[in-house]
Amino acid sequence: MEEKMIGPGPYRATKLWNETIKLFRAGMPLRRHRMHFRSYDSCFTASEAADWLHELLRSNNNFGPEVTRTQTIQLLKKFLKNHVIQDIKGRWGTEDFEDNGQLYRFPPSSPLKPLPKHPQNTESTSIPRFPNWDDYEQRDMQENVPVKPIIVNSEMWNKRHSIAIGEVHECKLIRRREITPRHVEQIWKSMTLAHLQRVLGLKSLDGVLDAKHLNPKYIVHNVYNINKQGVVVLEDKSLKTEELPHWVLSAMKCLASWPNGSELRQPMYPGFERDVFRTVADYFQKLKEPLLTFQLYEMFVNILGVLQKPQVATEALQVCCLLLPPENRRKLQLLMRLMARILQNTKIPPLNNAIVTRTLMVQTFSRCILCSADEVDLDELLATKLVTFMMDHYEDILKVPNRLQKSVEEHLSQLQRVQIKYAGADADASFVSHSYCKQISKEEFEEQRANSTQAPMAELLEGIIKDTELSVKDKKKKLKQFQKSYPDIYKMRFPTAESEAALFPEKPKLKPQLMFFKLKKPFQPFQRTRSFRA
Repeated sequence: MEEKMIGPGPYRATKLWNETIKLFRAGMPLRRHRMHFRSYDSCFTASEAADWLHELLRSNNNFGPEVTRTQTIQLLKKFLKNHVIQDIKGRWGTEDFEDNGQLYRFPPSSPLKPLPKHPQNTESTSIPRFPNWDDYEQRDMQENVPVKPIIVNSEMWNKRHSIAIGEVHECKLIRRREITPRHVEQIWKSMTLAHLQRVLGLKSLDGVLDAKHLNPKYIVHNVYNINKQGVVVLEDKSLKTEELPHWVLSAMKCLASWPNGSELRQPMYPGFERDVFRTVADYFQKLKEPLLTFQLYEMFVNILGVLQKPQVATEALQVCCLLLPPENRRKLQLLMRLMARILQNTKIPPLNNAIVTRTLMVQTFSRCILCSADEVDLDELLATKLVTFMMDHYEDILKVPNRLQKSVEEHLSQLQRVQIKYAGADADASFVSHSYCKQISKEEFEEQRANSTQAPMAELLEGIIKDTELSVKDKKKKLKQFQKSYPDIYKMRFPTAESEAALFPEKPKLKPQLMFFKLKKPFQPFQRTRSFRA
């Protein structure tokens, strides 16, 4: 059975669980074993299952080489608990699985977890969307997909093209309505979710994230309330109660600057650094909720589907971490910085004799960073993969995404600018919500483009023709400008020179009247007179 890459989408953890079971049942070698003077067909030992499944998980792109044998044993225990496997006597559920020669086999049918139906997310329809139309136009040009044009009325066309034909309607400047802090928070929330959906390439966030439970105040706080190092600052007294205790901060600073001093001011005995590390680990492991929260578990699991694209995964994690409560984001930032500094510090002694420091960091803190409230069967494997990636890219992940911040601030700035209101136009026309483009056939696109463009302009041309207040000279000037701007529409109205000439019929020219003058004397040519000196 070929490996199937599970990409982002609703209920990704359940899909991974079912896919792993299918691969295990289809590929695990079965043979005849002998135990207690009896032979059993189509079975395998616990150690054989651990060897084969461990290799499968390490080579699978959904999990990766970070999977340890210990984690594989834990997964096999969950397989036995959920009746994916059973012992040779048919027992499962309450039995324990150990890495030994105990015999196991597959039941006749393995229970796969059903995928829940997508809940109808009412929040998705109530959140206003602010799409970047430049991105949509660029995408459609690259894909060469015709897009249904927006039908506009003749009045809108008159205003848009008034300069081209020499008309400027009367207008006045009015200010936008005031944007309250609540409006700002909702705009941040809607644009953040839209940005996240676009980065992950999902058609909808339904089944992945419940938007109605997100607090937009968290996003605004995480963007603007930070120190010079980019770490969230908890200035609100209500958030101070969730701050890291002083003794935990002191222990973290001690390890981060090892061996340059300790705020604890205690003697440095052999193994002192291990005790300090254990103090930090105990605090985070006893948290009631993981730092990435139970609520956002499915969202972060979906990001695992794009880890093969580091830049996309980094940007997605940047956005998701903005959704965290400020106290969680601050603890996550300090913990990830500590983990990275311990790995970079060559002077700190090994913190465990049996495990390398990098593996120790991941195993110690993975479940206090990511796990589900329902104890999903693949929690440990998924958390290991995500924490490993975050540990390697923590500096970029825990930054505020520049593209998102720039888009939101530009949108807010645009809303606060003055607008031009034309006489007779609707003052709230600029607040009309945009509609998403709908894909149509190329023939329908060409037909609608022609109709939507030519009809208003033809009406505008008729308005110029029938305008009785314009002089003949001004009317000819405007028609000439219109012909230059829209030659096809002009030609449809005046297909021949005769039809154009009929608009301005020439008046009959008057013959010049002959004027007769009565001369008193006959005309005589000029004669040269003699000189008076003669």
